[in-house]
Order: sequence, then structure tokens, then C-alpha cells
Amino acid sequence: MNSYRYFENKECKYYPCHKGLENGSNCLFCYCPMYNMTDCLGYPKYMEKNGKQIKVCTDCNFPHKEENYDLVMKKLKDSMF
Repeated sequence: MNSYRYFENKECKYYPCHKGLENGSNCLFCYCPMYNMTDCLGYPKYMEKNGKQIKVCTDCNFPHKEENYDLVMKKLKDSMF
């Protein structure tokens, strides 16, 4: 089912992009819109590279779960104001 809330691209060479998403992944947020947020809704890890903290979202699949669409959209809306 592809719609404005959910899009799945099984032909992508990176599909599935995260472990645990083999049975369905919302590709709408392929590049996480919360990446630049320090208080994102996911569960990132951080590593140091060249003296800087880098956010690592490899093990996070929060924005790719269909049921989290409304939460992601609310977070984005709230962060604008």
C-alpha cells in the first residue's frame, strides 16, 4: 500500500535499510527528518569522529514503522514553532 503516509520501495538496493524491517518498511522518511534533532523520537547512538560527536542511526527504525507516521509529523510540526 503506497500513499502519502506510507511508501515502500522494495526495489531499492538498500531495502531493507535496517534490521527488523524485512517485513515492511516505510521508505517515506528514507533520510530521517529528525536526524538534526538532539531530541529525536528514535534511539540513535553517538560516536566520536575527528573530535566531533556523530549521530549514528543504523540501529534505529522508528521513522520507518508505519504506525509512527503521526508521531514523526507532530515532532516536525512542533519543532517549527
